[in-house]
Amino acid sequence: MQNYWDKAITFDEYLQIANHRLNNPDNAKDIEYKPYYELGIQRMDRTLKKFVIDEEQLNELKSKNFDGKILIISEAWCGDASATVPALVKFFEGQNEVKIFLRDSDSSLIDQFLTNGTQSIPKVIILDKDFNVKNSWGPRPKFGHDLLLKFKANPEEYPKELFYNDLQIYYSRNRGKDSIQEILELL
Repeated sequence: MQNYWDKAITFDEYLQIANHRLNNPDNAKDIEYKPYYELGIQRMDRTLKKFVIDEEQLNELKSKNFDGKILIISEAWCGDASATVPALVKFFEGQNEVKIFLRDSDSSLIDQFLTNGTQSIPKVIILDKDFNVKNSWGPRPKFGHDLLLKFKANPEEYPKELFYNDLQIYYSRNRGKDSIQEILELL
């Protein structure tokens, strides 16, 4: 895991890459994903402006004496990632080092952490201080996963547009709190 950690980037670099891909697309995928980058950047900016650390969660983190690292597999065009990653980075800032590994740059890492056979992101890998995998989480909190199951169970009654809308409303109101709590439980 240390090799992946060494290749990972900071959150600031992640934002710079996202803005570069939005404003100066290098390939067909960047052009195709331009609306998703735009939306992802807007959502991340909103989260960064509105996120407030929950003191109870921070105290819980401190009580666990976690001395490891957080490695997040992500891409800025992903809706789940844009709602979750900034909150996680802000929460762990000053407590534990956090880096981001771009899923599309090298699939060998995400292939070790598939979700039902898919490369779903974000995926949070909890590493101990020696870079051993302690646990993993993702790609979305339980409430988001339940919405996805509801959509998959009956897309005629709960269409994709409604699912996406409900999920984004949840993310904007929850501001990462559930994701952080679920990760705290894995430490």
